[in-house]
Amino acid sequence: MIRVIVFAVPLLMFSVLLQGASKTTMHPEQSDDAIRAILQLEEESKQAAIRRDVAFAEKTLADNYVAIGPLGTVTSKEATIAARKNSQVRYDSIELSEVVVRVFGTTAVVTGRADVKGKDLGEDFSGPYRFTRVWIKRNGQWQAVSYQATVTH
Repeated sequence: MIRVIVFAVPLLMFSVLLQGASKTTMHPEQSDDAIRAILQLEEESKQAAIRRDVAFAEKTLADNYVAIGPLGTVTSKEATIAARKNSQVRYDSIELSEVVVRVFGTTAVVTGRADVKGKDLGEDFSGPYRFTRVWIKRNGQWQAVSYQATVTH
């Protein structure tokens, strides 16, 4: 069964609402475990972005990771890591809300809203965004394979 979690930030992990949806190959308790793992990874991902944590990106981004930015730019794992290393992108804060995690076997799709404050090459990109991140479980580890952000108003 797919389990859906909706929560508001600050991320008070596990103060969530579970809703049943359609079937997957996972048992409900496995799905709940997967949701908890993904929520934890989303919080760690947020903190890693603010700290420009290169090691976290190296560990959790799949080698074939692709991110699509709000202006349609396509970024690879290598480019994401390089941007963190050279401090090209700086986040002052990231506030998540309206986060939904849907688990389909070994794939998890996360959608939500991010209100960010930050700069890219010195240019301010602060504002509200909607995002989607796709995680897959390989060899017992969750890795992000895709990310997309869209500016909202």
